[in-house]
Amino acid sequence: MHLKDKVALVTGAAQGIGKAFTQALLEKGCKVALVDLNEEVGKASKDAFDKQFDAQRTIFVPCDVSDEEKLKDAFQKTVQHFGQLDIVVNNAGVNNEKNWEITVQINLISVIRGTYLGLEYMKNENGGSGGAIVNIASLAGLLPVAYQPVYSASKHGVIGFTRSIAMAATIGNYGVRVNAICPGFVNTPILQSIDKEENMGQYSAYKQNIKDMIKFYGIIDPSLIAEGLIRILEDDTLNGEVMKITNKQGIHFHEYNSLPFQSKQQ
Repeated sequence: MHLKDKVALVTGAAQGIGKAFTQALLEKGCKVALVDLNEEVGKASKDAFDKQFDAQRTIFVPCDVSDEEKLKDAFQKTVQHFGQLDIVVNNAGVNNEKNWEITVQINLISVIRGTYLGLEYMKNENGGSGGAIVNIASLAGLLPVAYQPVYSASKHGVIGFTRSIAMAATIGNYGVRVNAICPGFVNTPILQSIDKEENMGQYSAYKQNIKDMIKFYGIIDPSLIAEGLIRILEDDTLNGEVMKITNKQGIHFHEYNSLPFQSKQQ
């Protein structure tokens, strides 16, 4: 996909990885809808981008992605403003083991909903022009994580859903590619949440174990995750892939065994 003049919607775009995604997309010539719950930080990010790029290339849409109607509205506002939608990045996420239902709602259900909304606008059969969806998972979606069992479960779900909907997209000739990115430890507000009892609940007792693991694996800058995003978007051969990004191995892909059957287009 050539990214110049493409329209992207990024959830959780106000800070951390989402902000790095927006920066990278704008540098490639995209127009971006910054969707985020935090209005103050979102507006500040929009203002900062306006100093680097044409202000008409971004809009900020305040939105709680766990609210179905508000998420639908964010998509509608994006298409109404820019006239099209080509890229969806379902990035918004939380780390909350104490109120774990919130983690499932935001990390998994909202990602599923965001994917379906993206397909609604971009699928060939709906009159769309095709596009790409990228769902942000985590290495915790490929491994057991004792101190974040629900976070890990939510990210496992994102990977399973992404690979399955990508297969459906191929069989159904949707014209939309769907891939996942699994970063390691990234220097973002979510990483800082492991220090808070209100986030970790009973698992806050494992704080030192987590810090030892972070020390071993190292911390990645969000800009490297953004580099991975651009690589996925620009490579039209990638569909149903799980990109892993770690401090030691950089950007690489998870390898799965081939399926014992080959689904054919119906």
